Amino acid sequence: MATQQQRGGAGSAKRKPVFTRVDQLIPGTNGHTLTAKVLTSNTVGRAVPAAQLRSAPPESTIDLMKPGATIILRNAKIDIFKGSMKLAVDKWGRIEVTEPANFTVKEDNNLSLIEYELVNVVEE
Repeated sequence: MATQQQRGGAGSAKRKPVFTRVDQLIPGTNGHTLTAKVLTSNTVGRAVPAAQLRSAPPESTIDLMKPGATIILRNAKIDIFKGSMKLAVDKWGRIEVTEPANFTVKEDNNLSLIEYELVNVVEE
């Protein structure tokens, strides 16, 4: 029988998060923790298909995304939407506002502008 510590219960040591840099993100990956600065924030409407309503962020989360804010994204994943890579935080992740970070955003390295195409690989 497993002890409470082995099951991750009370008293277990939490792992320190491993932060990922934006330029290290690749399609199809998940579990990312990263610090980011909000450059712009635009509401594009809530036209979300019924099947995806569960993963739509609550309004309170959207309010955190103010231009100039520094945020920490926990357990984020990379989705492909209309051929572009998008960083998503679903119900298993979290967005937190944090102290202003001391880094410069590389605006010329916008990974959302890279177009991806799904290719099926046949194993031999």
